[in-house]
This record gives sequence, structure tokens and C-alpha cells, in this order.
Amino acid sequence: MKLVTAARMRDLEAQAISAGSSVDLLMEQAGLAVAQETWLTLGTVAGRRILVLCGPGNNGGDGLVAARHLAEWEGDVVVSLLAPRAEDDPHMAHLRSAGVPILNAGEDADMAGLQEALDHAEVVIDALLGTGRQRPIQGVLAAMLRRLADAAARPRAPKVIAVDLPTGVDADSGRADELAVRADLTVTFGLAKVGLFTLPGSEHAGRIQVVDIGLPKDAADGEPLDLLNAAWVRARLPARATAGHKGTFGRVLVVAGSRQYVGAARLAAEACYRAGAGLVTVACPASVQPMLAAAIAEATWLPLEDERGALAATAGGTVIDALAGYDVLLIGPGLGRSAGATVTIQTILADAPAGVRGCVIDADALNALADHAGWHDRLRTPSVLTPHPGEMGRLLGSTIEAVQDDRLGVAMRAAARWGQTVVLKGAHTVVATPEGRGALSPFANALLATAGTGDVLAGVIAGLLAQGLAPFEAAGCGVYLHGMAAADLGGELGDRGLLASDLLGALPRAAHTILHGRPMRPLPGFGDFAGVGAPGFDAAAPPAGGVDSL
Repeated sequence: MKLVTAARMRDLEAQAISAGSSVDLLMEQAGLAVAQETWLTLGTVAGRRILVLCGPGNNGGDGLVAARHLAEWEGDVVVSLLAPRAEDDPHMAHLRSAGVPILNAGEDADMAGLQEALDHAEVVIDALLGTGRQRPIQGVLAAMLRRLADAAARPRAPKVIAVDLPTGVDADSGRADELAVRADLTVTFGLAKVGLFTLPGSEHAGRIQVVDIGLPKDAADGEPLDLLNAAWVRARLPARATAGHKGTFGRVLVVAGSRQYVGAARLAAEACYRAGAGLVTVACPASVQPMLAAAIAEATWLPLEDERGALAATAGGTVIDALAGYDVLLIGPGLGRSAGATVTIQTILADAPAGVRGCVIDADALNALADHAGWHDRLRTPSVLTPHPGEMGRLLGSTIEAVQDDRLGVAMRAAARWGQTVVLKGAHTVVATPEGRGALSPFANALLATAGTGDVLAGVIAGLLAQGLAPFEAAGCGVYLHGMAAADLGGELGDRGLLASDLLGALPRAAHTILHGRPMRPLPGFGDFAGVGAPGFDAAAPPAGGVDSL
């Protein structure tokens, strides 16, 4: 599913108008869609109490159209205006002729009328600001939103439906004012907005319904931003040839591990296999290899020069000599930040043979790069960099706060600057390419906030690269598989207690569900993962939160 910024949406609406549509027609379509979604929310409209909060712009106009339809369907509708509408506004005329009570919040003494309407409303429609210019939330608007928040907190709270975007949420960044509306449902028009799938905006949006309002059929063609979903992944996951062998599905060399972080190497290597790679070799300090050997019997081994359980500075040459036999290099998980490991990482990334299909650079390999200005000019292999916000801040000489404040923008600019695909991890992980393509994960899952889950993600991406996917496709598919596996396990675990190793068995189950839309039997030793392919689960959408437009 395509995502757009507010400016891009305005461009598309302008194109629709120049092609023969009109502002009134777009508004009519939008308002009707909101009214229909309100009907579906209530089950019936006749006699039901509905409050419509309308701003002064087009978003408010959408709300007025919705109010008109709901009144025609015999709803008990009240409209509260943030500011007076134009005297000749035809939508206002329709409501007056229908006898719909219209309040002007600025003239509503102590907002007594608004409060009475809120006290009785079963649904409140937020048509105050939408994706237009975000005015400061103060004065009358702040007073309205405080009263709405109080109503939403009561035991028998009204359902809140946001028109295009919850008021107070930025359409592009997802930033949210402290008074921003928290909707149960957001009805967004034409194409979904980026801010609906970026925290904290996604927490305010509730369920998201994308509706057609008459944009040209090819409006989404060429849009560079995608929301990852099962259909996107299904179209890209590599086929599995029945007559294939381990060479068919690619060979991965995983440079990982140290005495302090033994498990990282195991998680990354097994994730390569779980993603479908044919052969995985772990290159780790020689003293660490015996600790790992029993944990992952399927791996082959390249013991490396060792200094007190970490890589020696001479280990880089051994890896370079071995790389000719591999398709993909994964480097970084658990290597630590010793001087020897840093030199080895820099040597490998600067001198990796051109024949390597791709490279995944994760964890301590990113930290090693951050210590040297101009590092991106020395990368010889198409790479996927997988920083978390702290690592991204170090790579950019910035702060975690600055990264998190504009996750999509930061990732897109970094990918362009470095000439490589970037995966900025976190809630709603971002994938960005040097050419300006981007993708957002629909998943924001506290289960993944635990040590080792990033090592698993790096391994999944490397395993997909080994099977021939391009860096952007491998990164996007890997991010979605990783998030879906965690979401599926959440059906059993709730929101805490996940071990990174739990993801390993869930990964092939998630892939199977994406490809075939039905569950498979649990793998021996991994239990029956509740949620995968469960009744009512739509593999084209995240199982929680949800997007109802796919």
C-alpha cells in the first residue's frame, strides 16, 4: 500500500481537479465515506446520537457533508464549529434546512452546548484540522480537545472517528501534540498518510480505513513510499525450486560473536537458515567457536585469529581470503568494540571482493564505521545497514532524539548520502534506498524490545539476499517477516517475555502464512504458535491495529 506526505496528497488532489473533478466533488466523496464508516461503527444510524466537530477548512467541510448524510439517515446529529463558516457555505445551508443544531464553540458560553452534546454522544467525528496546516493547539481548539479527551476517558465513552488524520497529529512525521485526538478509527482519503504509520501518530489513529474519493486510477503509480504488507512480501519472496540444493539458495558468511556476546552469532546464523539460505558459515574468534558449535549444528565454521575472546587485528585477511566462496557477508553481531575487532571490520568492508552479492552491516560493525569519517566512500559491496536509533545517531554525528523526531526523513537522507540501503530499526521500522524509495513497517511491537532481536533481523535479511533478492526487497521482506513473527507470537505471550530465539521457529511459519494464507504444523520443539493463520487473521495486514484497505 502506498503512503504519501501531506504535500504530495495536495498535488494528487490538484491533478484530480485538473482532470475534471472539483473540490466539492472530492469533499462530497470524503464526507459520504465518513458517514458510511459511522454507520458501520454504530450498526445503524437512525436515532443514534452523533457529534461532529468541524474546523474552518476543507477537513471541516468533509465533516459537514458527513453530518448532512447522517441527518438524512435520521441520525440525531449535532455540529460544533471551531470557528464560523462562510455565510454562503452550501453545506451549512443544507444542515440548517435539515434542522441540525449547529454550535459555534467560540460563542458557546463555557462550552455548555458542546459539553451536553459530548455527554450524550455515541460517536464523535473529529473533522477539525486533518492534514492541513497544523495550527497551534491553543485557545478554543485546546478547550474543545480537552473536553473530548475527558469524554473519551469516561466508562461509557463515545467512539471517536478522525477525518483523514486525528487533529494534532502531523501528517508527515507522526508527531503528536499533547492534546492530539486519540481516535478509534481514522478514515483517510485517497492514499494513507505517512504520519498514520509513525509513532506516536499510529497510537492516535486507531484502526485505519483508506477510502477512494475519486483520484485518478493511476494516482499511486510511481509513488516512492510503501507500507509493507503481506501482498508486497508475497510478490517478492524468492521461489523455492523443488530440485534446488544448498548452493541454489545461497551461501552466507556470518562474521560475528565474541566471548562477551556469544549468542549474537548463533541468532544471526540460524536466522539466515530460517529465512531460507542454503549454507551458513560462522566466522568467529577461535576460542568462541566451541561454545557455539553445539548451539547450531547446521553451521560450518571459520575460526578466526583471537585476542582474549575477541577478533585479532589480523583476522580481516582470513575473512577476505574466504569470501570468494560466499554470496553474502553478514558482519557485526556481537563482535564487540575491541581494537582488534574494529580493525578487522574496517579491513573486511574496505577490501571485500567485488564478487560478493551483498553485505549486511549490523551492530558493532556500524559502530566501527562511525569512528571513521568518509567510511561510506570505501564500501565496495552493495550493502544493507541496519542501525537502531543510537547507532544511527553515531553514524550521523547526531542524537537519538533527532533521529526519532524524523525517522523517515533521517533514513531517506542517510541512504542517499551513503549510497546504500538503510534499515532504521524501531517501532515502524523504516527501509530507505539511495534512489529515494522507502517503506514503513506496520508493526510497532514491544515484544521486540529485547536483546538479540536485531541479530535475528540481520540474519533474515542476509538469508534473503543470499537467495537473490536485491537489497531493498531483501530488507523490506526481512523487516515484515520479522515483525509478523513477533506479532504472531504475541497471540500467545502478550506484550512481554519474548526471547529473540523464539523468533527463529516463527519465521518460516510466518513466511508460509504469507505465501499460502493458512497455518502449517508447528516445527518440533517450537510449540503451536497461536495467531499464525488463526481464524479471521488477514495475512495482508498486521493482526493488531489493522489497515482495512488492502
